[in-house]
Amino acid sequence: MPVGVVMRRTPGVTRWAKWAWKATGVLPGAAAADWRELRRDGDVTEFHAATRDVWLYVSDTEAYAHELGAVCPSVYVVLRKPVGRTDVPFEVVQITMSPYEAQDYCDSAEEVVEKVAMPPALIGWVRDFVQAHHVEEPFVKRRRNKSRTDLKEDGIGDARISQTTDVYRAPRRSGQVSG
Repeated sequence: MPVGVVMRRTPGVTRWAKWAWKATGVLPGAAAADWRELRRDGDVTEFHAATRDVWLYVSDTEAYAHELGAVCPSVYVVLRKPVGRTDVPFEVVQITMSPYEAQDYCDSAEEVVEKVAMPPALIGWVRDFVQAHHVEEPFVKRRRNKSRTDLKEDGIGDARISQTTDVYRAPRRSGQVSG
């Protein structure tokens, strides 16, 4: 499904940042756009930054179900500084419904991930997909192996220590006297 991203530009609050940018909305079924101005109110301007195709995957239904269970289901917009382009502040890399995928992008520190409220049309689309494809996996408790932990283990520790009394002890530095 094509989804557009609405970006809001407001005046910066410090002298180092002239503008502050924030993803404020998404437009399900939007046409292609390249930073088209939507509205202006004084110094605040909203742009239709870009439209990207959003795909839902059967392997991610658990993540979608998790997001739908949130108090306010959200869409995640992944932004990056554009390469070789100075007329726009961000490039829209991806739009995802998966909070797990969004977290992966947050871990890289190269992208900015904005959380935007999911509109009702997208909530219905994702909910229908999850109901059609999600298979709940039963919880299986991990069983411990039955190895004995009270037995003495030979050969463990630092090979540089010739004594067998305490194999976990750190080796002595040269010139150090034990007492």
